Amino acid sequence: MRILLVEDNYQLHQLLKKSLQNEGYAVDDAFDGLAGLEYAEIGPYDAIILDILLPNKDGLSICRTLRSQGKRTPILMLTARDAVSDRVKGLDSGADDYLVKPFDMSELLARLRALLRRDAPDKSGVLRVGDLIADPATHYVEREGCPIVLSTRGFSLLEYFMRHPNQVLTREMVSEHLWSYDVIGTLNAVDVAVRRLRRQIDEPFTFKMLETVRGAGYRLRAPDFGKESTKHG
Repeated sequence: MRILLVEDNYQLHQLLKKSLQNEGYAVDDAFDGLAGLEYAEIGPYDAIILDILLPNKDGLSICRTLRSQGKRTPILMLTARDAVSDRVKGLDSGADDYLVKPFDMSELLARLRALLRRDAPDKSGVLRVGDLIADPATHYVEREGCPIVLSTRGFSLLEYFMRHPNQVLTREMVSEHLWSYDVIGTLNAVDVAVRRLRRQIDEPFTFKMLETVRGAGYRLRAPDFGKESTKHG
């Protein structure tokens, strides 16, 4: 999952970025409002963490601009202001949630997970595709009741596929969600990551879920999905 972090306090910024990366998120970051807006307008983000008080352009203006452009990316707004009127302004500008500084990192991560699952049918946050189960809160994975241990990046890749079951995801799309802009993620690296994931979630089992769609990309196939003839590679 790819997150945009816009926060001008250097110490808090670095702490947030490291914590998010440790959770397996790809993180693009900006320290001022104009740069943050530019990232938000061009990047395919799953969520945005946005401070209100920013140099050059404040978070409320950024939020209103993005919503006026029709962008529905979930926004978690951060602020040092605890007045009710400030929270109302943040939510009215289009933010989805609001967190007052100082906050506990575990609460921010929990709120972020809540935003990411807001359109999911299972509000517990647990992802289920066929007999494959993954919990983003704990990174626990199992298939047919058998636990599967994945690396942080492996879990991020699986989570991306499980949030888009039965959809063809191109290698470019996968790369955009696994690597931030400041890290070079080649298409070959995507193929390597997918092969590694396939060995863990498919090889020990009869039904093969993660398939290669010739000339298009990859798809995580639910057991009852279609009868297409595809190549497993």
